[in-house]
Amino acid sequence: MDKTTKHLPPSGHIPQPIREGGYGTIDRGPRDVMRDRQNPDMLVPPATDAGLIPNLRFSFSDTHMQLNQGGWSREITIRDLPVATTLAGVNMCLTPGGVRELHWHQQAEWSYMLLGHARITAVDQNGSNFIADVGPGDLWYFPPGIPHSIQGMEDGCEFLLVFDDGHFSDLNTLSISDWFAHTPKDVLSSNFGVPMEAFAQIPDGQVYIYQDQVPGPLDSQKVHSPYGTVPQSFTYRMLAQPPMQLPGGSVRIVDSTVFPVSKTIAAALVEIKPGAMRELHWHPNNDEWQYYLTGQGRMTVFSGNGVARTFDFRAGDVGYVPFAMGHYVQNTGEETLWFLEMFKSDRFQDVSLNQWMALTPKELVASNLKVGPQVTDALRKEKWPVVTYPGFTYYPKPE
Repeated sequence: MDKTTKHLPPSGHIPQPIREGGYGTIDRGPRDVMRDRQNPDMLVPPATDAGLIPNLRFSFSDTHMQLNQGGWSREITIRDLPVATTLAGVNMCLTPGGVRELHWHQQAEWSYMLLGHARITAVDQNGSNFIADVGPGDLWYFPPGIPHSIQGMEDGCEFLLVFDDGHFSDLNTLSISDWFAHTPKDVLSSNFGVPMEAFAQIPDGQVYIYQDQVPGPLDSQKVHSPYGTVPQSFTYRMLAQPPMQLPGGSVRIVDSTVFPVSKTIAAALVEIKPGAMRELHWHPNNDEWQYYLTGQGRMTVFSGNGVARTFDFRAGDVGYVPFAMGHYVQNTGEETLWFLEMFKSDRFQDVSLNQWMALTPKELVASNLKVGPQVTDALRKEKWPVVTYPGFTYYPKPE
């Protein structure tokens, strides 16, 4: 036994790049075993994987943390995941009383509340205002250019932000403190009609996130506008929406048909129980940006011309599927897999492989795929986004 191997744990406890049939061999060089454990389908890809597909996975755990008094943020943009051109994501946490300062974006902002509670405020171009408290499973959406703020309540909060441009960065937004800092004080004095001395203590740059006191009850902070409140609510309670219950899990779809203000981002919250899978499908309207909430899974993406690649996902990971490419998401763990599917679109759309085949003449399907009645008779005309079948499910192999 050489020096490289004698210090390794027993081979039964360490994954190796070996596939049945004599493919591959033991990796005796430097390696990150924990990474290999988390990515078994990259270490030993399914034999059906082939060709070149760009990386379609990135973890928030591999991103830079922006730490401020009052909270933190981290982001995944096209700089981290180059294929993700349509959407970018920010994971943010605010302490009790922590504030994401008054600001606005050139992009639309969509958010899913992960933990805790927050208070959000906004004012539209007509002077109509909005203030609301949000909790776990709630969404908000601010159209481009609409100024807003976010503040943590007594229990603090953590949330996912999604923006409709892959080049977006939350550190490069339009902030009230930054604008004040770069406007001459005599101009501020003229604009607001107060002495220049009133601006002696303004910040000298962007504040971004800062610590403040926990806000009082919602009614105590309401501000009456002579133009009323915004005509369409900027919030939606996603978890209050009755789900589509399916064998193996559930799906909630939120787009402009139920959340009218959300004009550029559509989403689905998908639950996949152990042994089940998000069926083979594709999306005919845009790329898919995913965020994994709990559990673990794997996804194979098929791009045509004999090209396919498999990726493994865990909570906190982001996945991406380019426009119209076929894919599935399979629960490979022992707990329920929850994830979000998001699209730069006003509508959620998907095409089911099973439904397409069921609504096509059986003779054509049979001759095309060389299959018999055992397959064609089992096809469903109704769409089941999540499926499981007794005797045909996946469970992880014990290590």
